[in-house]
Amino acid sequence: MISIPLHLIELEQESYHILVGGRFRDGQECFWIIDTGASKSVMDINLKEHYASLDPENEEELLSAGINQGMVDTAVGVLKYLALGAQLVLRDQKVALIDLAHVNQIYSRYSDYKIAGLIGGDVLKQLGTIINYADLEIHFSRLSECPNE
Repeated sequence: MISIPLHLIELEQESYHILVGGRFRDGQECFWIIDTGASKSVMDINLKEHYASLDPENEEELLSAGINQGMVDTAVGVLKYLALGAQLVLRDQKVALIDLAHVNQIYSRYSDYKIAGLIGGDVLKQLGTIINYADLEIHFSRLSECPNE
């Protein structure tokens, strides 16, 4: 089992988001919202150097990410490489691509974190994720089953 520290952000009084820090292949640090309510993981479409675009297999693939409701510019891509902590590496992870400028604008009011994406239920289930709010850690237990490591 791999454990990684979480960052807790209070966006409104007693309204929290949890983030995990990561690193792209080129060493650039990034932060990801842990979103248990998102069915699919989402990445900022502006981070072009870190993903490859794909043609969506069907429209449902775009709509199931959740955060993109009402947004026009949505695409599908493959996150090339993301290291979470020192031991967990995701490669070739399919993601929805949307402009997260509005999310980063909100976060800039409360913190210095720049959000690269949201880690959704697809990745969280795949990795057997346990979120420990008390210790502010996220644990991944099924690494051997993850095709992306």
